[in-house]
Amino acid sequence: MDVNQYLEIFLDETAEHLQNLSDQLMILENEPENEDTINEIFRAAHSLKGMAGTMGYKRMQNLTHDMENVFTEIRAGNMKVTSRLIDVLFQTLDALEEYKDTIQATSDEGTNDNAAIIKELQTILDEGLGKAPAKEDAPAEKSQGEEKSEEGGDKKWEEIKLNEEQINAVREADEKGLNVFGCTVTIQDSCVLKAARAFLVFKAIEDLGEVIESLPSSQDIEDEKFDFDFCMIVTSGEDFDKVEEAVLSVSEIEKVTGEKLDINSFLNRDSEGGKEEEKKAESKEDKEEDEKSIEETKPAVAAASPAPAAGANQQQAKKPGAGKPVVNRTVRVDIEKLDVLMNLVSELIIAKNSIVSVASGDNTNNSALNEQIGYLENVTTNLHESIMKVRMVPIETVVNRFPKMVRDLSKKLNKKMNLYMSGEDTELDRTVVDELGDPLMHLLRNSADHGLETAEIRLQRGKPEAGSIFLDAYQEGNNVHIEVRDDGNGIDVEAVRQKAIERGTVTPEQAALLSDKEVIDMLFQPSFSTAKVVTDVSGRGVGLDVVKSKIEALGGDVTVKTKLGEGTTFSVRLPLTLAIIQALMVVVSDEKYAIALGSIDTIESVNKSDVKYVEAKEVITLRENVIPIIRLRPVLGIEEEEGSDTREDMIVVVVKKGDQLAGLVVDDLIGQQEVVIKSLGKYINCSSRVISGATILGDGEVALILDANILI
Repeated sequence: MDVNQYLEIFLDETAEHLQNLSDQLMILENEPENEDTINEIFRAAHSLKGMAGTMGYKRMQNLTHDMENVFTEIRAGNMKVTSRLIDVLFQTLDALEEYKDTIQATSDEGTNDNAAIIKELQTILDEGLGKAPAKEDAPAEKSQGEEKSEEGGDKKWEEIKLNEEQINAVREADEKGLNVFGCTVTIQDSCVLKAARAFLVFKAIEDLGEVIESLPSSQDIEDEKFDFDFCMIVTSGEDFDKVEEAVLSVSEIEKVTGEKLDINSFLNRDSEGGKEEEKKAESKEDKEEDEKSIEETKPAVAAASPAPAAGANQQQAKKPGAGKPVVNRTVRVDIEKLDVLMNLVSELIIAKNSIVSVASGDNTNNSALNEQIGYLENVTTNLHESIMKVRMVPIETVVNRFPKMVRDLSKKLNKKMNLYMSGEDTELDRTVVDELGDPLMHLLRNSADHGLETAEIRLQRGKPEAGSIFLDAYQEGNNVHIEVRDDGNGIDVEAVRQKAIERGTVTPEQAALLSDKEVIDMLFQPSFSTAKVVTDVSGRGVGLDVVKSKIEALGGDVTVKTKLGEGTTFSVRLPLTLAIIQALMVVVSDEKYAIALGSIDTIESVNKSDVKYVEAKEVITLRENVIPIIRLRPVLGIEEEEGSDTREDMIVVVVKKGDQLAGLVVDDLIGQQEVVIKSLGKYINCSSRVISGATILGDGEVALILDANILI
């Protein structure tokens, strides 16, 4: 058995507890007297301490233990929450995050003891309590443990009875010159996971020798059917001091007592005692009825801790009555398993499309076949929706770390700011959510550093001293919209224009002809920054280009609206999923292509005479909007054949990207269809990136998927 098998669960649960701590500390900073928050922080710290101890991460355990000590006194009313304590607690949270990240990368917590933070926590505790009675309490706690151990007797190993095989193992160890010890291990009363602690003790001893037998049995210890101590017979080539040192290296072990055994006297005692016990058992068995005998010879661990077991049963029995679910209804599922399931659904949809294609080509009216096709279509649609719901997760998993980040930025930049979030329960495909964190983080940092003014300037402009940053998310059709906005200075378009000229991006003449929107779009170019001072927050020109590339890689787009002196809004649009989409099938020069319905605004039939030219580019006027025309044949590298198109009207699919519109000229329309997106991998090298993937149609033909975001 290896604790590493629990590493993934440990990391998941640690992440949840750390996020809970972050949320609660944010509340505590504003409501230092909130008892519910104080209790929740104490519980989270206590849980983290137990988990870290179980996995053997002592540094992480020590840090959470000191944090727990502080909140023990706060809960008892012996000290108050101060702003200084809040700052140290956030440092503690950062240190715990660092431990988690290191463990995730290396399975080890590293060598940083965070002694400065621990010392500061202890100082705050000492000052809060006056003369630090916490240190005086520790010996009292230990003496209680000693008293408890003395009541049971330190030499409990004398009660262990060995079978014939174990006796032979002890004799063989003695003949090989190994030492045989009897030892009793006492676990601290405060330990939450006794069984896990005992397992680590066994593991530590097995590195030095062998555990012949234990009392209670190893199975009972694993089932946590024992009090706070257990004893063992151990063989080892090391002295008892080494064994004791190894056991005490396990956290939450109060003490170890033991001695080297005289083999002959111990085994003779054991043999005689064993026979006597055997006779008693036989006598008892003869006198009692079978049913009663079975009941009374069930696990002998009832004597170890009957009260806690009964209490636990009563507590479980009460839970349903309280109206709470007895078990957690959520299950952690490996994303790879979901990917396999999604792929199977994808193949099912392809099969369904094939049947539809065959059926539509049959001249005979086979009602039974059509009925089955309809049934298959319902099943695949429902299955698809169900799988999608499994893959969907709220964006809360990404955005819930931002309040702490904004708080840290507020301190670092010396600006007062508040973050307001809404729509955290909006759901997106897990693969999209996993990639969303960095772009949103860049946008928030940009708003905090570049957007919001200092308190002095805000007061001069008649604004509240504290700036406001808003993060709003909502679903609209098959897309999710996320807006990051602020009430800061807004983007100075002229400053951006001047910066572009300085960098040589455009000439002064070209810059004069650029619209405000075209100037603002330059901010998304790599290494473009208007910051006058480079800081560790921003100013290196890395940020908005990352946002744009990441969002577009996810099939979305990002747009900007700004008003100088009032603020800026960054709008991000993302598809709900990247696996299966509703698409419009079109034909360009006898080849079939798919365009995502989420990108389509309208479909128009336009007379060729209505096409005009603006700056040598084709445009049409549609409902008072001037829309550029994009002919797909040259874009896709298809040569125009003379006389191939004699029609007066042309089919234009109007696609949108934020506020931008463009008309794609196609030869024909096939209709709407549910398509499975397949990656092109390395088979096609499309430098223009207008092809985002491919799909397999019902007749087995491959159709390429056009990326409207790139085309516009």
